[in-house]
Amino acid sequence: MCGIVGIYGHNSVNQELYDALTMLQHRGQDAAGIITNEGSRLHLRKENGLVRDVFSKDEHMMRLRGPVGIGHVRYPTAGASSSAEAQPFYTNMPFGISLSHNGNLTNAEELKQELFAEDRRHLNTESDSEVLLNVFAHELLVQSRMKLTAEDIFAAVSGVHRRCRGAYAVVAMISGYGLVGFRDPFGIRPVCYGSRDTPNGKEYMIASESVALDALGYDFLDDIAPGEAIYIDMEGKLHRRQCSHNPIYSPCIFEYVYLARPDSVIDDIYVYKARLRMGIKLAEKILREWPEHDIDVVIPIPDTSRVAGAEVAARLGVNYREGFIKNRYIGRTFIMPGQAARKKGVRQKLNPVDVEFRGKNVLLVDDSIVRGTTSQEIIQMARDAGAKKVYFASASPPVRYPNVYGIDMPTASELVAHGRTLPELEKLLGADRLIFQDLNDLIDAVRHKHSQIERFDCSVFTGEYITQDISAEYLSQLELFRSDAAKLKRSRGPQSVIELQNAGVG
Repeated sequence: MCGIVGIYGHNSVNQELYDALTMLQHRGQDAAGIITNEGSRLHLRKENGLVRDVFSKDEHMMRLRGPVGIGHVRYPTAGASSSAEAQPFYTNMPFGISLSHNGNLTNAEELKQELFAEDRRHLNTESDSEVLLNVFAHELLVQSRMKLTAEDIFAAVSGVHRRCRGAYAVVAMISGYGLVGFRDPFGIRPVCYGSRDTPNGKEYMIASESVALDALGYDFLDDIAPGEAIYIDMEGKLHRRQCSHNPIYSPCIFEYVYLARPDSVIDDIYVYKARLRMGIKLAEKILREWPEHDIDVVIPIPDTSRVAGAEVAARLGVNYREGFIKNRYIGRTFIMPGQAARKKGVRQKLNPVDVEFRGKNVLLVDDSIVRGTTSQEIIQMARDAGAKKVYFASASPPVRYPNVYGIDMPTASELVAHGRTLPELEKLLGADRLIFQDLNDLIDAVRHKHSQIERFDCSVFTGEYITQDISAEYLSQLELFRSDAAKLKRSRGPQSVIELQNAGVG
């Protein structure tokens, strides 16, 4: 998962790109990058680390001059974790194109071969985002003439849709021409745009989530629709076009469960309201299946489950308490590399308030259970704090299958619910009772009255992949390349990457 942003302005946009990336930091904590366009020159800074650590005011920010630029925050789900894989990526041919991407291409290996053998383009990294950049660049080259037009750009995006499969929300900058934003024909990953009026004219922002627009004073205009592209030229004119022959609105439902900030609006759905309705549905299930419950207190796992947890408590008629205090300086644990790091990270991230647990039957509410490390540790922490009984409720169904569209849930073997029954999970996690949201209830909670969404990508719960191109062989290769063991092996030297390439992965 990643965060992307692009800004067209009339003055230097470096500070605003920085501020927008801090608003999207929750989407990626591994690396950050910004590239700006000043006349005929490009200025780039990217490196591993948090936004605040990558950009120094004197050393970096002052050099990122120009009225147009794009930025990126990354958590790597494909490719390697070196700074060379940080985005934005850039290619000089044709025109000079920079690109930031959120998602994952499911046919990246096939495209790599095409780019080398047919398009005569060479790649420098293992990132599928560089693949996407080069596909877009080649399609622009096919359309190219002395001066690009909006029609040329939209034709190039149509070419990307024909060739690329999987999830991609993209912001690109074409030097001297402006900003481009587009989204895959299923709309799996989110991207929106907005504008604001200034004395010098309109300015525009494209971003993964609306919260970045809000924080910088941009008025939300719209989500980029599945298959759609928008283009803001250097005169500040906005062009938009549907570039896919068969778009099907199918956003990732896990954005609403966990990834997005609660103050964002994605595809005309308020994330906060969706999580509130998840709490209602979860409470209804508890009352339906366990009417004589003995829950004394509901305690959420901060931060993403607070909204749902409060509504569960209200509907059950029991106390709601903040029983865990969160260390703000520890990142999201389910995307930490390696089980040992995740387990240690839970204890550093959360500390229980003993008085809220002692002698009580506690219902812990979390947004989801992925690898199980966090849940297992938290349940034990509740017992150590003196809880009499520990029940655990998930606002989403069991995560049983890998995500192939840009979230780091790479292998079935690393998902605690895969192949296990509910009693087996209760025993393994150490809970006295485990409650999962039903999938239909989750879908109803998120969709609510917004009928323009035809379906959601629920593949992590069902194993049904909406792009319909995911085979058992693909998942097996994905496990070889993206499991914790594979990442550890790659980190020990380049020979491990070569071994994986020889195995047909990466």
